[in-house]
Amino acid sequence: MEESDTIITLIGTKLAKVGNEFIFKGAARECEPCKLSRTCLSLNQGSRYRIINLRNTGKHECFVHDSGVSAVEVIEAPVTLAIESRKAIKGSKIVYEPVSCSIANCENFVLCHPSGLRQGDKFVIINAEGEMNEPCRKGYSLKVVEVKR
Repeated sequence: MEESDTIITLIGTKLAKVGNEFIFKGAARECEPCKLSRTCLSLNQGSRYRIINLRNTGKHECFVHDSGVSAVEVIEAPVTLAIESRKAIKGSKIVYEPVSCSIANCENFVLCHPSGLRQGDKFVIINAEGEMNEPCRKGYSLKVVEVKR
């Protein structure tokens, strides 16, 4: 992890624990008048983040979190997903295209349609993990990879 990958943001004090992960859903209406909203809202909507360090800056008042917010350092957590086997090469850059499948009760559905990703998002494959636990019901040749923006 490079220092440039680290982002400082604010999170509810009760949630501010090293190792906690969250998906940034965007601003709440109550955030509009807040003078600290720029710090809270500097994350990519829909992305998963992991808290890696707590900042000792005290607690700040918040219109959303009843216990206030604390400053934390986060990194965007890697995402595990399924892609076409021929594209699953460690170090390669990909543009996310969700697997064309609507079988919601499939064991692989979450890998083929991970939360927070949008078609066209750009990633680097940091680990080509290999085969899926269950074969694709549609017969696609897919591999599991770990990616980061």
